[in-house]
Amino acid sequence: MPNAIDPHAAIVTEAGGLDQGGTLRTADGQPLKAALARSSRRARRRAFLLVLPLLLFVLLTFVLPIGQMLQRSVKNDGFSANMPQISAWFAANPRGTPPDEAAWAALAGDLQAAAEARTIGVVGTRVNYDMPGTRSLFTSAGRQIRRGIEPPYREALLAMDEDWADPKLWSVMREASSAYTANFYLAALDRTRDDAGNIVQAPEQQRIYVTLFQRTFWLSLVITATTFLLGFPIAHLLATLPMRKSNLLMILVLLPFWTSLLVRTTAWMVLLQQQGVVNDILVWLGVIGNNQRLQMIFNQTGTIIAMTHILLPFMILPLYSVMRTINPSYVRAARSLGATSWTAFRRIYFPQTLPGLGAGALLVFILAVGYYITPALVGGSSGQLISNLIAMHMTQTLNWSMAAALATLLLVGVLILYWVYDRLVGIDNLKLG
Repeated sequence: MPNAIDPHAAIVTEAGGLDQGGTLRTADGQPLKAALARSSRRARRRAFLLVLPLLLFVLLTFVLPIGQMLQRSVKNDGFSANMPQISAWFAANPRGTPPDEAAWAALAGDLQAAAEARTIGVVGTRVNYDMPGTRSLFTSAGRQIRRGIEPPYREALLAMDEDWADPKLWSVMREASSAYTANFYLAALDRTRDDAGNIVQAPEQQRIYVTLFQRTFWLSLVITATTFLLGFPIAHLLATLPMRKSNLLMILVLLPFWTSLLVRTTAWMVLLQQQGVVNDILVWLGVIGNNQRLQMIFNQTGTIIAMTHILLPFMILPLYSVMRTINPSYVRAARSLGATSWTAFRRIYFPQTLPGLGAGALLVFILAVGYYITPALVGGSSGQLISNLIAMHMTQTLNWSMAAALATLLLVGVLILYWVYDRLVGIDNLKLG
């Protein structure tokens, strides 16, 4: 006799339900749990495919270049790849070993091979990064050694130039014999290695990078504070005015975005120079004499003024977006309870603007740290930032490893400040709109 189905054991309808085992099923008989998991995977896959173009774009234009920069800051095989014999001798002999005849033979052989391959300039350039003035030593030896060289090699090379016996040169060549090195980071921190390989301070006339880093972060903080002092009342005015007037003034705030950065910077050069508009007005008003014109360009003053004007909208817009949402009845309630205008502002209104202030400060500071066009045009020697030196190494000295090391340190410094801000304020409190 077939088993009878207990009507209370299962509830099955055309829309799905429980089977005899108590498992929820869909209308087509599939387990509901498996169907939901399959649907969730399909939704995630569809969402991933939608963002895949943007992900590839970010990887190719942002992540990959940063990775290459990090690699280049510690890798430079200009010497090791073109001088294999002397590099092998350095690897086989510990530091402090005086060069023997085998070392001089390896050096002569590598110099001759590099001269014939026309890579002697690359070798000299790599050594010149750590010991300025040595590129000509290699190129000159390459021209002479191309005609041939006979043993004893030490005497032959010293006959070309006695600098080949310099212990400092051999110490630098030992450091350059490895494709990977931390010397570029040492140089970026105004440090170097002595003949024994110990890390010491660079000569005083070569200590420029730490000073530039300090100046960069200090001027960025000053510019951030200045944009806050100027932008806060403007944002408050925009947030409290009627919408029609506020939109009209907002056009004036956004107007600089419609003008080229180069044009705006050049305009400040015209305004701030000693024979410029600002000085002419001050002389005409009798504030200063004609022979007392102010030097406001090609110094830190010019950098601060021009960059404050350029970055001011990036402070105003986040502040405005937050202030617009603050209910004015809060301040009125505080004043009705006996608070003064300053107390109501300090304890009620200002704390509510902190998310916009944090966002604006981060935007302005990070942009200011990386600016180089404006400081290059209006900063002069005292208003240059570390970004100008990075650009110089990229375009003039072609020391890309040094530029990468400086850029990496700048990136690390910004990330540290970002982490400190997150710990003190909280990145979740940021509001950009």
